[in-house]
Amino acid sequence: QMQLVESGGGLVQPGGSLRLSCAASGSIFSINVMGWYRQAPGKQRDKVAFISGGRITYADSVKGRFTISRDNAKNTVDLQMNSLKPEDTAVYYCYAVSDPYGSIWGQGTQVTVSS
Repeated sequence: QMQLVESGGGLVQPGGSLRLSCAASGSIFSINVMGWYRQAPGKQRDKVAFISGGRITYADSVKGRFTISRDNAKNTVDLQMNSLKPEDTAVYYCYAVSDPYGSIWGQGTQVTVSS
């Protein structure tokens, strides 16, 4: 099987920055999509940013502030988050679509933006 492990969450003041990292491990064959979702308390899980076949997609709410990057050789995906706002507070989940496993989720990492 394949697993995703996130790191890098924490508490940051508004306007600050954080970098999230996600590493795939285990039996890795092919990873077609890697990216990030987030879920705030009482809300649904929403897409944040994705890389698929070299194409990058961002949620409108994070465009210009967040940058996603992927290292195919290391099977990692990072999310650089700048100009953070209180509304960015959420649990951030790494996500991948892999052959032959399908959709895989990480365990989540908490990001809190507060003064």
